[in-house]
Amino acid sequence: MRLLVVEDDPGMAALLVRGLHREGYAVDTAGNGEDALWRVLEYDYDGVVLDAMIPPPDGFEVCRRMREQGRWAPVLMLTARDAVPDRVRGLDVGADDYMTKPFALAELLARLRALTRRDPLERPAVLRTGDLALDPGTRTVRRGDVDIRLSPKEFALLHEFMRRPGEVLTRTHLIDHVWDFAYDGGSNIVDVYIRYLRDRVDRPFGRNTIRTVRGAGYRLDPDA
Repeated sequence: MRLLVVEDDPGMAALLVRGLHREGYAVDTAGNGEDALWRVLEYDYDGVVLDAMIPPPDGFEVCRRMREQGRWAPVLMLTARDAVPDRVRGLDVGADDYMTKPFALAELLARLRALTRRDPLERPAVLRTGDLALDPGTRTVRRGDVDIRLSPKEFALLHEFMRRPGEVLTRTHLIDHVWDFAYDGGSNIVDVYIRYLRDRVDRPFGRNTIRTVRGAGYRLDPDA
Protein backbone atom coordinates (compact mmCIF):
# COMPACT_ATOMS: atom_id res chain seq x y z
CA MET A 1 0.00 0.00 0.00
CA ARG A 2 1.22 3.48 -0.85
CA LEU A 3 0.75 6.38 1.57
CA LEU A 4 1.48 10.09 1.43
CA VAL A 5 2.86 11.80 4.55
CA VAL A 6 2.40 15.59 4.52
CA GLU A 7 4.52 17.13 7.28
CA ASP A 8 6.76 20.21 7.26
CA ASP A 9 8.78 19.19 10.35
CA PRO A 10 11.67 17.07 9.00
CA GLY A 11 12.10 15.21 12.28
CA MET A 12 8.44 14.28 12.54
CA ALA A 13 8.32 13.33 8.86
CA ALA A 14 11.35 11.05 9.28
CA LEU A 15 9.78 9.42 12.35
CA LEU A 16 6.55 8.70 10.47
CA VAL A 17 8.34 7.38 7.39
CA ARG A 18 10.50 5.00 9.46
CA GLY A 19 7.50 3.66 11.34
CA LEU A 20 5.43 3.19 8.18
CA HIS A 21 8.32 1.52 6.36
CA ARG A 22 8.63 -1.00 9.20
CA GLU A 23 4.98 -1.85 8.65
CA GLY A 24 5.65 -2.52 4.95
CA TYR A 25 4.04 0.62 3.50
CA ALA A 26 5.48 2.50 0.53
CA VAL A 27 5.69 6.16 1.58
CA ASP A 28 5.95 9.44 -0.31
CA THR A 29 6.38 12.75 1.50
CA ALA A 30 5.42 16.38 0.95
CA GLY A 31 6.47 19.35 3.06
CA ASN A 32 3.88 21.93 2.01
CA GLY A 33 0.33 22.18 0.79
CA GLU A 34 1.20 22.91 -2.82
CA ASP A 35 3.33 19.79 -3.19
CA ALA A 36 0.75 17.73 -1.29
CA LEU A 37 -2.05 18.78 -3.64
CA TRP A 38 0.01 18.00 -6.71
CA ARG A 39 0.78 14.53 -5.41
CA VAL A 40 -2.74 13.57 -4.31
CA LEU A 41 -4.18 14.71 -7.63
CA GLU A 42 -1.46 12.98 -9.65
CA TYR A 43 -1.25 9.64 -7.81
CA ASP A 44 -3.73 7.16 -6.42
CA TYR A 45 -2.76 6.86 -2.75
CA ASP A 46 -4.23 4.33 -0.35
CA GLY A 47 -4.14 6.85 2.50
CA VAL A 48 -2.83 10.31 3.50
CA VAL A 49 -1.33 11.37 6.82
CA LEU A 50 -1.87 15.13 6.72
CA ASP A 51 -0.54 17.70 9.15
CA ALA A 52 -2.98 20.58 9.52
CA MET A 53 -0.45 23.38 10.00
CA ILE A 54 1.75 23.13 6.90
CA PRO A 55 2.93 25.98 4.63
CA PRO A 56 -0.01 27.17 2.53
CA PRO A 57 -2.39 25.93 1.57
CA ASP A 58 -2.79 24.44 5.04
CA GLY A 59 -3.93 20.89 5.70
CA PHE A 60 -7.59 21.86 6.01
CA GLU A 61 -7.54 23.44 2.56
CA VAL A 62 -5.60 20.52 1.06
CA CYS A 63 -8.22 18.10 2.35
CA ARG A 64 -11.09 20.29 1.13
CA ARG A 65 -9.61 20.51 -2.39
CA MET A 66 -8.90 16.78 -2.46
CA ARG A 67 -12.56 16.01 -1.83
CA GLU A 68 -13.66 18.72 -4.25
CA GLN A 69 -11.57 17.02 -6.96
CA GLY A 70 -13.04 13.61 -6.20
CA ARG A 71 -10.01 12.19 -4.39
CA TRP A 72 -11.39 9.94 -1.64
CA ALA A 73 -8.25 8.36 -0.18
CA PRO A 74 -8.66 8.12 3.62
CA VAL A 75 -7.15 11.13 5.41
CA LEU A 76 -5.73 11.02 8.93
CA MET A 77 -5.20 14.63 10.02
CA LEU A 78 -2.54 15.57 12.56
CA THR A 79 -2.32 18.81 14.51
CA ALA A 80 -0.84 20.33 17.63
CA ARG A 81 -4.21 21.95 18.31
CA ASP A 82 -6.65 19.94 20.41
CA ALA A 83 -9.49 22.47 20.55
CA VAL A 84 -12.90 21.10 19.56
CA PRO A 85 -13.46 23.70 16.78
CA ASP A 86 -10.23 22.58 15.06
CA ARG A 87 -11.23 18.92 15.22
CA VAL A 88 -14.68 19.78 13.88
CA ARG A 89 -13.18 21.85 11.08
CA GLY A 90 -10.91 18.97 10.05
CA LEU A 91 -13.78 16.51 9.90
CA ASP A 92 -16.02 19.00 8.10
CA VAL A 93 -13.55 19.46 5.24
CA GLY A 94 -13.43 15.71 4.69
CA ALA A 95 -10.83 14.19 7.01
CA ASP A 96 -11.68 10.66 8.13
CA ASP A 97 -9.88 10.79 11.48
CA TYR A 98 -8.01 13.28 13.64
CA MET A 99 -5.04 12.94 16.01
CA THR A 100 -3.38 15.57 18.16
CA LYS A 101 0.36 15.80 18.74
CA PRO A 102 2.14 14.28 20.55
CA PHE A 103 0.76 10.85 19.69
CA ALA A 104 1.78 7.22 20.08
CA LEU A 105 3.04 5.78 16.79
CA ALA A 106 1.34 2.46 17.56
CA GLU A 107 -2.03 4.23 17.77
CA LEU A 108 -1.43 6.08 14.50
CA LEU A 109 -0.62 2.81 12.75
CA ALA A 110 -3.75 1.17 14.17
CA ARG A 111 -5.91 4.06 13.00
CA LEU A 112 -4.38 3.91 9.52
CA ARG A 113 -5.12 0.19 9.32
CA ALA A 114 -8.73 0.88 10.27
CA LEU A 115 -9.07 3.69 7.72
CA THR A 116 -7.53 1.82 4.81
CA ARG A 117 -9.82 -1.15 5.44
CA ARG A 118 -12.80 1.03 4.62
CA ASP A 119 -11.44 2.99 1.68
CA PRO A 120 -13.42 3.63 -1.55
CA LEU A 121 -12.48 0.23 -3.00
CA GLU A 122 -14.58 -1.21 -0.15
CA ARG A 123 -12.06 -3.89 0.62
CA PRO A 124 -13.30 -6.52 3.06
CA ALA A 125 -11.53 -6.83 6.40
CA VAL A 126 -10.10 -10.17 5.22
CA LEU A 127 -9.16 -10.65 1.55
CA ARG A 128 -9.66 -14.16 0.15
CA THR A 129 -8.64 -15.87 -3.06
CA GLY A 130 -9.51 -19.55 -2.96
CA ASP A 131 -8.03 -20.90 0.28
CA LEU A 132 -5.53 -18.02 0.51
CA ALA A 133 -6.56 -15.38 3.09
CA LEU A 134 -4.88 -12.09 3.98
CA ASP A 135 -5.97 -9.97 6.94
CA PRO A 136 -4.73 -6.34 6.65
CA GLY A 137 -5.71 -5.62 10.25
CA THR A 138 -3.66 -8.35 11.89
CA ARG A 139 -1.18 -8.54 9.00
CA THR A 140 -1.54 -12.30 8.81
CA VAL A 141 -1.65 -14.66 5.82
CA ARG A 142 -3.01 -18.21 5.76
CA ARG A 143 -3.28 -20.91 3.12
CA GLY A 144 -6.07 -23.12 4.40
CA ASP A 145 -5.13 -23.82 8.03
CA VAL A 146 -1.44 -23.02 7.56
CA ASP A 147 0.00 -19.68 8.74
CA ILE A 148 2.46 -18.11 6.27
CA ARG A 149 5.14 -15.75 7.52
CA LEU A 150 5.96 -12.91 5.11
CA SER A 151 8.35 -9.96 5.28
CA PRO A 152 6.66 -6.53 5.29
CA LYS A 153 7.44 -6.01 1.59
CA GLU A 154 6.22 -9.50 0.64
CA PHE A 155 3.02 -8.82 2.56
CA ALA A 156 2.54 -5.49 0.79
CA LEU A 157 3.08 -7.14 -2.60
CA LEU A 158 0.58 -9.94 -1.90
CA HIS A 159 -1.88 -7.36 -0.55
CA GLU A 160 -1.75 -5.46 -3.84
CA PHE A 161 -2.43 -8.65 -5.82
CA MET A 162 -5.30 -9.70 -3.56
CA ARG A 163 -6.95 -6.32 -3.88
CA ARG A 164 -7.18 -6.88 -7.64
CA PRO A 165 -7.57 -10.63 -8.28
CA GLY A 166 -7.52 -11.54 -11.95
CA GLU A 167 -6.13 -8.17 -13.05
CA VAL A 168 -2.81 -7.97 -14.86
CA LEU A 169 -0.52 -5.71 -12.81
CA THR A 170 2.49 -4.29 -14.60
CA ARG A 171 5.89 -3.98 -12.98
CA THR A 172 5.44 -0.20 -13.04
CA HIS A 173 2.12 -0.47 -11.20
CA LEU A 174 3.65 -2.72 -8.55
CA ILE A 175 6.64 -0.43 -8.03
CA ASP A 176 4.30 2.58 -7.73
CA HIS A 177 2.07 0.90 -5.15
CA VAL A 178 4.48 -1.27 -3.18
CA TRP A 179 7.76 0.66 -3.37
CA ASP A 180 8.36 4.35 -2.72
CA PHE A 181 7.91 7.15 -5.24
CA ALA A 182 11.63 7.84 -4.83
CA TYR A 183 12.62 4.26 -5.71
CA ASP A 184 15.08 4.44 -8.60
CA GLY A 185 16.19 0.82 -8.89
CA GLY A 186 15.45 -1.50 -11.79
CA SER A 187 12.12 -3.23 -12.33
CA ASN A 188 13.80 -6.59 -11.68
CA ILE A 189 13.17 -5.97 -7.96
CA VAL A 190 9.57 -6.95 -8.73
CA ASP A 191 10.69 -10.24 -10.30
CA VAL A 192 12.86 -10.99 -7.27
CA TYR A 193 9.99 -10.44 -4.83
CA ILE A 194 7.55 -12.36 -7.00
CA ARG A 195 9.93 -15.32 -6.69
CA TYR A 196 10.10 -14.86 -2.91
CA LEU A 197 6.30 -14.71 -2.74
CA ARG A 198 5.81 -17.83 -4.85
CA ASP A 199 8.28 -19.68 -2.62
CA ARG A 200 6.04 -18.90 0.38
CA VAL A 201 2.43 -18.93 -0.79
CA ASP A 202 2.45 -21.23 -3.86
CA ARG A 203 5.22 -23.80 -4.17
CA PRO A 204 4.96 -25.38 -0.69
CA PHE A 205 1.28 -26.02 -1.42
CA GLY A 206 1.63 -27.20 -5.02
CA ARG A 207 -0.16 -24.11 -6.34
CA ASN A 208 0.41 -21.64 -9.18
CA THR A 209 -1.61 -18.66 -7.99
CA ILE A 210 0.73 -15.86 -9.09
CA ARG A 211 0.94 -16.10 -12.88
CA THR A 212 3.35 -14.42 -15.27
CA VAL A 213 1.65 -12.67 -18.18
CA ARG A 214 4.40 -12.54 -20.77
CA GLY A 215 5.23 -9.03 -21.91
CA ALA A 216 2.68 -7.47 -19.54
CA GLY A 217 3.29 -8.29 -15.89
CA TYR A 218 1.70 -10.57 -13.32
CA ARG A 219 -1.76 -11.49 -12.11
CA LEU A 220 -3.25 -13.38 -9.19
CA ASP A 221 -5.36 -16.21 -10.62
CA PRO A 222 -8.49 -16.52 -8.44
CA ASP A 223 -9.24 -19.96 -9.90
CA ALA A 224 -5.78 -21.49 -9.43
